Amino acid sequence: MRVMGIVNATPDSFSDGGLFLDPEAGLAHALRLVAEGADILDIGGESSRPGAQPVSEADEIARVVPLITAIRAATSVPISIDTVKPAVARAALAAGASIWNDIAALAAPGAPETAAELGCEVILMHMQGEPRTMQAAPRYDDVVAEVCEFLLARADAAMAAGVARERIWLDPGIGFGKTLAHNLALMAALDQIVALGFPVLLGASRKSFLARLDPAAQDPTHRLGGSLAAALAGASAGVAAVRVHDVAQTVQALRVWEAVKARHPIRSSRRRPGPRS
Repeated sequence: MRVMGIVNATPDSFSDGGLFLDPEAGLAHALRLVAEGADILDIGGESSRPGAQPVSEADEIARVVPLITAIRAATSVPISIDTVKPAVARAALAAGASIWNDIAALAAPGAPETAAELGCEVILMHMQGEPRTMQAAPRYDDVVAEVCEFLLARADAAMAAGVARERIWLDPGIGFGKTLAHNLALMAALDQIVALGFPVLLGASRKSFLARLDPAAQDPTHRLGGSLAAALAGASAGVAAVRVHDVAQTVQALRVWEAVKARHPIRSSRRRPGPRS
């Protein structure tokens, strides 16, 4: 399973807003994540936290393009651009990104066609509503069924526009227009989302639902344990990648999990002694 490291070039992201807005600070953080084992770097220039305000296209490009250019010059690790705007995706790919991570699942006008033209990998995420209002009162009759239906419909729309099936990823959108119960239902059903037949990205790192399970973790940086538990749940369900803030710790946790898993077939194949007569 791959680990996607988060680099937010924003002043207002929920966990690290303002820390990496300067391109030099962002580059240093990105290279640190690569040294810790990140397989992909996800660069964002617009916060999608609950209540976040929109950013202009020009401001978003100004935040991400210099950073992507600098990262591309320093490392060959794949770069993902986290944006809902086709023009930002186009500028980011010209600067060296190769993946478009879209929390709106290519809903913007012309987005599917732009993705097809760019020929990049695309990550289609489920979100009920939009960041400013998504946590106001999220409702579902069956959250797992509805998220799966939405993701398949967006994948079909992307393919109809010319995006190759093998370039499409799905993301259930943990925390995006979901209550604690909705998030836990999706986490428990990750294997069903994997069974849809596309690589799945799981993004649960430091999210607020973890604090609802542990009220002592109100500070997002105090949610490492919960983030690692979510990553291991994703690994057990077969997701293709996890999007995380804490790369070194996630890589270590996955390494231990994979080592234990590698031993399991040997242990389970041994015959247990039968009852003594």
